[in-house]
Amino acid sequence: MGKTRPCVIVSDDLRNEILRTVVICPMTSIHRTHWRTRLRVRSVGQHADVCADQIRVVSKSRLAGRIGRLSQDDARALHELLTEMYGAR
Repeated sequence: MGKTRPCVIVSDDLRNEILRTVVICPMTSIHRTHWRTRLRVRSVGQHADVCADQIRVVSKSRLAGRIGRLSQDDARALHELLTEMYGAR
């Protein structure tokens, strides 16, 4: 613990404005091709896996700053994966 790690914020903008917390999926550079709970994306010029199986709530105070943004296709694919896993619409 204590390391700075990239993540994708998956909570909606309205809740992000109101609450002191955000829902995130951490990212890793370790690629697991056979894990259906991971989504391969390109972030800051490098490939990374979004770990949808490690979704969690964190305080906004733990966020260091924005390093990038998912492409529209990656954001759509992540939404579909989260919907498949957790049934949210």
